[in-house]
Amino acid sequence: MIALIMAGGIGSRFWPLSRKSNPKQYLNIFSDKSMIRLTAERLLPLIDWKDIYVVTSDDQKELVSTHLPEMPVENIIIEPFGRNTAPCIGLSALYLAGKYPSDEVMTVLPADHFIRDEEAFLNSLKLAEVAAKQENLVTFGIEPEYPATGYGYIEKGETWRENMFHVKQFKEKPDHDTAVEFLESGNYLWNSGMFAWRIDTIREHFQRLLPRLEELLIQIQSRWSKSQSGISDIYETMPKIPVDIGIMEQAHKRIVIPVSYGWSDVGSWRALYDLLKKDDDGNVESGEVISLNTKNCYVRSKRLIATIDLENLVIVETDDTILISKKDSAEKVKEIQQLLEKRGTSKYL
Repeated sequence: MIALIMAGGIGSRFWPLSRKSNPKQYLNIFSDKSMIRLTAERLLPLIDWKDIYVVTSDDQKELVSTHLPEMPVENIIIEPFGRNTAPCIGLSALYLAGKYPSDEVMTVLPADHFIRDEEAFLNSLKLAEVAAKQENLVTFGIEPEYPATGYGYIEKGETWRENMFHVKQFKEKPDHDTAVEFLESGNYLWNSGMFAWRIDTIREHFQRLLPRLEELLIQIQSRWSKSQSGISDIYETMPKIPVDIGIMEQAHKRIVIPVSYGWSDVGSWRALYDLLKKDDDGNVESGEVISLNTKNCYVRSKRLIATIDLENLVIVETDDTILISKKDSAEKVKEIQQLLEKRGTSKYL
């Protein structure tokens, strides 16, 4: 099996810690290892370094090499622009098709997800390989823990094999009442954004379902006969489309594997708070912090921060910024970034 790690994002919901120059996937959020490092290492019992690939932007290439020095530099696939996951995966599958037999299975994983039970994760990859070998498009559905409105959902169809199901349909992010219905039905899973398929299977689906994108990939292939660079003019015309919408929602042979291994996409400061160990007052503190009557807060400091009579806040200090937000409002950090761009203060981005 080959692993493709998608690592081109900027982790905007983790501002001010995540910046364009050092995005979320390269931060040591859970331990002394970055998220991309943790993602790669959890694959190693099953997949060797030489078969792990990272697709990223050109300005993150050095970061990838720094964090994953064991991985061959030629395993870094450069995406000229971020054009969503379908172009990213299509470009990567094209690259891998030139290096492996067409029936080789590739698994596709984001660089910044948290997985607590790594043994269960590896077991699910083994199941996925079995299904993918039979020309199925495989995805991993997270057993829902609460009626989440921030995730898309996958409805299970008939059983394909033990603990593997046909996909009945994909559902976009629901409102709260619909999410409650999904949870109570017991037939819906969170869409994890992780996949597995044979190289030739996904390439055939691009040809059939996204012909315009495939045409551009063929043009890129002719350029790549000389080098991996020089494709920006073609790539900037790529349609911006997620692989879920462009491929998975339209395909026929789709299998979902329900999994429950302590997964999170760590999509916000609130999500990070929920994952970490709390003290007796429900606080998560990193750095030098003194708290007086402070409860259920996330505080990350560069110098001494003292808090008094606070509840349900996120406080994040970097060398040049301080974020203070209600915990449930922390995802609005994108609006702060938009304001910074309008004011021309891009140095904080």
